Amino acid sequence: MPKKHGLIPGWIKAAAAASLIIGAATTTAAQAQSSRQGPVTTGALSPATSLQVARSGDTRPPIGWVQFCANRAYAAECSVNPAEPDKVELTSRLWKTVTSVNVRVNNEIEPVTDMDHWGIVERWDMAEDGRGDCEEYVNIKRKRLVEAGIPRRALRVVVVIDEENAGHAVLMLRTDKGDFILDNKRNAVLAWHQTGYVFIKRESQDRQEWVALGGVTGPQMALR
Repeated sequence: MPKKHGLIPGWIKAAAAASLIIGAATTTAAQAQSSRQGPVTTGALSPATSLQVARSGDTRPPIGWVQFCANRAYAAECSVNPAEPDKVELTSRLWKTVTSVNVRVNNEIEPVTDMDHWGIVERWDMAEDGRGDCEEYVNIKRKRLVEAGIPRRALRVVVVIDEENAGHAVLMLRTDKGDFILDNKRNAVLAWHQTGYVFIKRESQDRQEWVALGGVTGPQMALR
């Protein structure tokens, strides 16, 4: 087992279950490399659950996301088109595309914290130099999936608390069979409630803002 680097949290977690994270997250190189698993190949298309928005428009976006969207080169990555569907039909063909993109991007980007990479706690970009932390994995995966024909509105950046009680960013695919998570810590694409994460907030599907998820962590607090 490789030695883990120190995690540099960019988010501050509040004590209450429904509290919000302010700021942005990082992940570690060793953690990302050592905990990856193979892609899901069976049972993936069984009905899962959809994650309910607890409150709309009353939570602050990560500062890294704000700065990322303010950059003209990346502005299109933050756009929301309400005319697009907010969920997609999860077919076997689509599932193959999603799992393939998740594995490829996980293998292509060299994991590194923003502090080690840029000397600052938080920065979001498109991993132009082939290196990045959790946000760069998310950005590249969404870009690839949009290019594959999936509507951007059904692909949302999500802030969670991970197994080390640290802030972490993942990509959520919203489908007619539930919400699934693409994660740089594993190659398997899991239903949101199978990840073990605490879900704090995500991008809105209606406008360029973020919505609260209330700190949910299991299917007992979700809606089908």
